[in-house]
Amino acid sequence: MIEKNNRHKNKNFFFKKYMGKLHLWFGLSVGICVFIVALTGTLYIFKDEVQGLLRKHAIQLKPETLAEQPMSIDALSRIVERSLGDQYPISSVEIALDKNKAYKFSYLEKNKKAWNYFEEFKINKSVYVNQYTGKLLGVYDEKYDFFTLMRYIHWSFLLNSGWGKYVVGIPVVIFIFMLISGLVLWWPHNKKSWKKGFVLDWKNVKTWKRKNYDLHRVLGFYTSFLALIISLSGIYFAFPYVKNTFNLISSGARYLPKEKKIKSAITFSPSNISVFDSSIQEVREHYPHSSRFRMPLNGKDRKGHQLDNIPIVIYEKSGKVGDRNQMVFDKNSGELLLNKPYQQLNLSQRYAHANYDIHTGAYWGLFSKILWFITGLVCTSLPITGFLVWWGRTHKKKK
Repeated sequence: MIEKNNRHKNKNFFFKKYMGKLHLWFGLSVGICVFIVALTGTLYIFKDEVQGLLRKHAIQLKPETLAEQPMSIDALSRIVERSLGDQYPISSVEIALDKNKAYKFSYLEKNKKAWNYFEEFKINKSVYVNQYTGKLLGVYDEKYDFFTLMRYIHWSFLLNSGWGKYVVGIPVVIFIFMLISGLVLWWPHNKKSWKKGFVLDWKNVKTWKRKNYDLHRVLGFYTSFLALIISLSGIYFAFPYVKNTFNLISSGARYLPKEKKIKSAITFSPSNISVFDSSIQEVREHYPHSSRFRMPLNGKDRKGHQLDNIPIVIYEKSGKVGDRNQMVFDKNSGELLLNKPYQQLNLSQRYAHANYDIHTGAYWGLFSKILWFITGLVCTSLPITGFLVWWGRTHKKKK
């Protein structure tokens, strides 16, 4: 009996020993990458709240400037293009269902062949316009905006976003292994050790090395579960096979259903009203309680592909992109071709939309954002405390 127990203890010892070595060398190899990804992701979490405050004068309209009906999209587009004189056409407009908020016109033009972020984005600009007077309230160069830079450092280390995501994704996959191996190493070997795994008891600890080790071990344990959720939702964006696995588990099919091309028999507009304005009216009628909607104006989607129609994405809640409805209008006649509420999507489609909110913490509101922020700070600290653990063990003071 004693021999069996000893064998069991020896197996656990050797397993933890080799797991510890892998945890160490993987940590040293990707520590800087994990630090950068965690820090930039953490700083990005409250982007909407901070920008909402900094741009309040451009977003919120003054009551005395409101009118019964807004100007047409065509007229507003001409005002913006004439005022800015940019060589690229306006790509889209975002309209809040709250009539007290300004329209947001966007310029977005990309060079897919560029190798870095600054050459890839030829232009990325937002223009806030009072839709009742045509007055420009704010022009922001999103290409150099702090939060945009944080996002693309987090996404691709400022490399081309098409393949830079893999450069970030590989260290994140290794970090997932480190989180799991960290839990294995944290697991107490007996009942007396359990308390030490849950609390930072520094009353009898005098050396900084031990305090640093406790920080790494205890804080790592408490945040590991949320960190796993954040990391898994991150590699969902980077690697197709991860997305396909989620789809297979949730809906029984590897790939999301492809949108069918919709064509209209009508090839002319039945009235003088712009197809954009008539589309906006219908969106307001169908989804009056939604937060906002986005409509392309240059005939292209965000990836630069040519559009056959006018697809409009309607977001249900402020600060979230997961619950989104879709309407499609004929670009010539303005005829409604598709109206698809998010409730009609299957589980894998709904998760695909919600993954961004899950990754940023917005899915469960402000409380989850705060939790995600704290988790991000701890994840940022783990490579530092982990490195100091290694440094302390390899550079012991000679007696």
